[in-house]
Amino acid sequence: MGFRSAGAMLRLLVWAAFLLGCCHGRFVVEKNSLKVTAPDDLKGTYECAIGNFGVPQYGGTMVGFVAYPKANKKACKSFDDFDISYKAKPGAFPTFLLVDRGDCYFTKKAWNAQNAGAAAILVADDKVEPLITMDTPEESGRADYLENITIPSALITKSFGDRLKKAIDNGDMVNVNLDWREALPHPDERVEYEFWTNSNDECGPKCDSQIDFVKSFKGAAQVLEKKGYTQFTPHYITWYCPEAFILSKQCKSQCINHGRYCAPDPEQDFSKGYDGKDVVVQNLRQVCVFKVAKEHKKPWLWWDYVTDFAIRCPMKEKKYTKECADGVIKSLGLDHKAIDKCIGDPDADEENPVLKAEQDAQIGKGSRGDVTILPTLVINNRQYRGKLDKGAVLKALCAGFRETTEPAVCLSEDIQTNECLENNGGCWQDKAANITACKDTFRGRVCECPVVKGVKFVGDGYTHCEASGSGRCEINNGGCWKDTRDGRTYSACTDDGCKCPDGFKGDGKHKCEDIDECKERTACQCKECKCKNTWGSYECGCSGGLLYMKEHDTCISKNGATETGWSFLWVIFFGVVAAGVAGYAVYKYRIRRYMDSEIRAIMAQYMPLDNQGDVPSHSHHIEM
Repeated sequence: MGFRSAGAMLRLLVWAAFLLGCCHGRFVVEKNSLKVTAPDDLKGTYECAIGNFGVPQYGGTMVGFVAYPKANKKACKSFDDFDISYKAKPGAFPTFLLVDRGDCYFTKKAWNAQNAGAAAILVADDKVEPLITMDTPEESGRADYLENITIPSALITKSFGDRLKKAIDNGDMVNVNLDWREALPHPDERVEYEFWTNSNDECGPKCDSQIDFVKSFKGAAQVLEKKGYTQFTPHYITWYCPEAFILSKQCKSQCINHGRYCAPDPEQDFSKGYDGKDVVVQNLRQVCVFKVAKEHKKPWLWWDYVTDFAIRCPMKEKKYTKECADGVIKSLGLDHKAIDKCIGDPDADEENPVLKAEQDAQIGKGSRGDVTILPTLVINNRQYRGKLDKGAVLKALCAGFRETTEPAVCLSEDIQTNECLENNGGCWQDKAANITACKDTFRGRVCECPVVKGVKFVGDGYTHCEASGSGRCEINNGGCWKDTRDGRTYSACTDDGCKCPDGFKGDGKHKCEDIDECKERTACQCKECKCKNTWGSYECGCSGGLLYMKEHDTCISKNGATETGWSFLWVIFFGVVAAGVAGYAVYKYRIRRYMDSEIRAIMAQYMPLDNQGDVPSHSHHIEM
């Protein structure tokens, strides 16, 4: 057996041992739904498996009709050879091409369908079995078109495929809706995702696509992480060597910690280049870089380290070494000693807690199955399927946010379409004030009354929204009536709602009409009054030179008014004078009485007064 086949055999052995050691292997097929809307006998919703290539429309839907080719039914050849095209004409539904499984790679079928103009490809299974995940070919170096596949793909069961073919053969137009809106959980305003990767750069196009993805996605990933929109964790798949092979040359060269943690030989040739154990150690170092960076509250530095290491320390240039890695660590200002401590001793005959945790994390939990495909993204505990591309992955991450909580990057034209641009999304809007209840989201749109300049609008969002609370009149006059004539402006807006102002009548919202006070005899009704109606008010005059008093709605003589005024002033004047005189008299009288009583009291001590009568004398005689 040659070295290449021996390496492949080792991978099978260690993976089989891994599954047996974990008691079970559980691979979960990620699915989306396919809804048939016509013909009637096929109407319903069916499950289909998402292919692990192309660009699934996570969070969205696609509508089209199904076509089944009369030639090249397995799509293993170019449709140009058969002069067949599936390009949709302007205004027509796009084509979802149905093909049969077999004879060539799934990716080859998708590539040929895409080149023929199909918007999506449906592959009908050729055997009765549960749905499986269509993956890229193992010998990926023979498929240089992989990165150019952009249409979504789905595998359907044999029975469903047979029913579709029968309907098409009968001349029925089969209309379907591919739906990925629930393909990923979207519970809250933060997306948690993992990237299962490898530091090996000698595994061909798959390794190249991994590092290309890291380089292109680094900027977006770091912005999302720094602003708290996402929580990212890198992971690395490791295997272990079956006990019977621990002392073999293969396990010694591919494993560390006495066969506990292994990786396939990078070149699949044990006689040259780097060994699997070199990959395991570097994988471990990358995990520890993340852990140490996270402890310093800078987990996004992992993206810098992986990117710089791939550029500065590639296997192809024989720089895949600890010394080169240490140089990258130093340039990023990370704690070198803490990272070495985290790595531990690869030669020790004991478990490494970091790699043991990685193996445990590899086993599926909850809705997530075992991670068996490299590379793999796990978004909100659900494995991503599709092309490892910045735009495709960002679209999938955006599908993981609860609606209306997506960051601005998810609402860019490159990621999604703005449903509010067409017919305002069917929501309420005030064109005059440029206010709308339509709020664009990654998954579509919601009709929700807005908050404008601190003023909250209330309503159902579809047919009406009204400003409420204080300040409401500052926004489009609160949706109330308002008009200006002859330099006068009247508004029906109040803090409590729309109410026509004095001098007007109406609903206050759509119209307020002037009240003719003269005609309705609500003002200026005295005998001498002359009434003239104005917009929002009235003018009242008097005949015969009389003066109108509005508060009494009466006319009086101007002279009489003057005389009355002066008389009133004289009355006030004399009243004040009289009050002063009276006050002075009272003052003089009280003071005079007080002084008289004091004088009389003093004199009474020395001589009898006229009104005292005879008073016995008690004085003593003094002899001279």
